[in-house]
Amino acid sequence: MSDTPPDRLSNDPRSPHYDEAAMNRGIGIRFNGDERRDVEEYCVSEGWIRVAAGRALDRRGQPLTVKLRGTVEPYFHLDA
Repeated sequence: MSDTPPDRLSNDPRSPHYDEAAMNRGIGIRFNGDERRDVEEYCVSEGWIRVAAGRALDRRGQPLTVKLRGTVEPYFHLDA
């Protein structure tokens, strides 16, 4: 696997953008310069992240998400 995180990644295994190898390696997200730990999905090229909208759930029991636009900088966590 390369040292560059994928352009688009989701933490939902049902998504076509889910990558188990990248998730196991550990990904961090900086959004508009701030560290975010609540990101459900991101896309660097389009400049957005999806975060849970409170504790609300959809009819399938998945969290409702809100799309936020800005500068997305993914990185792999350093192995200790």
